[in-house]
Amino acid sequence: MSLSTLNTSSPAEAAGILKPCVDIPRWVNAIVDARPFSSEAELIDFAERAAYPWTEAEIDGALAHHPRIGDRAQGNTAEATMSRGEQAGVSTAVETQTALQDGNRAYEEKFNRVFLIRAAGRSAEEILAALNERLGNSPEQELDIIAVQLREIAILRLKGVLAA
Repeated sequence: MSLSTLNTSSPAEAAGILKPCVDIPRWVNAIVDARPFSSEAELIDFAERAAYPWTEAEIDGALAHHPRIGDRAQGNTAEATMSRGEQAGVSTAVETQTALQDGNRAYEEKFNRVFLIRAAGRSAEEILAALNERLGNSPEQELDIIAVQLREIAILRLKGVLAA
């Protein structure tokens, strides 16, 4: 999708393009309302700034659409397709999968939400190490880290949408 397409789409169409990047309506609406953008760099800069701050409720709402690390997103939605691509590098080795499943379970028990990390560009071993490290965080520390990871995912997905 080109920047021109985003700029000239109806508000509902533009929101539909942006929502799979991160399902936070305030972020989506801010970008839709700020159109037109003169360049992709301007759009990315605005999107990054619009992502601060996200509330805990917004983060939890967005996390509802993210599969566990190591699981494959189901369905044919744009968001599921993006998620599968982002997790393509996660190892299918039984030992790694078992460790991720155990870590996910421990994380969910401690924080009552799915473990979120920008998987794109990371190996399964890096993800597992981050998961184990983050289990030592307080809920407040972890919420800040989740927000950063969610922002990184949203911007990577937005860049991918523009490149498609």
